[in-house]
Amino acid sequence: MAPEIPEMTPTELKDRLDREQPLVLIDVRDAFERQIADLPEVGQHRIPVADFLDRLDELDPDAPTVLYCRSGARSLWAARHLARHGFDQLWNLKGGVLGWREEVDPTLAEY
Repeated sequence: MAPEIPEMTPTELKDRLDREQPLVLIDVRDAFERQIADLPEVGQHRIPVADFLDRLDELDPDAPTVLYCRSGARSLWAARHLARHGFDQLWNLKGGVLGWREEVDPTLAEY
């Protein structure tokens, strides 16, 4: 059975980033997607889904972590894998970059 992963809305994420609350962001999209649209740069880890399982050791299981992709499906998959590896402060960004565009920054390109 897949672990349940809570969602964080784009508005909640923006509020936390604005308050400089410590969060690790992980973008699981491919490089070409970041060229189309991305969240503001806050030092996110860029780990495409294809490389994700091979790069888990780059991540801190004790850090509060938000994963995102275009719409939320790939990041949910990745978050479930992290949960199985002992990460317990995880959120999936609700709606991904498209949700961020809808709630926070309508100037982002839709793809």
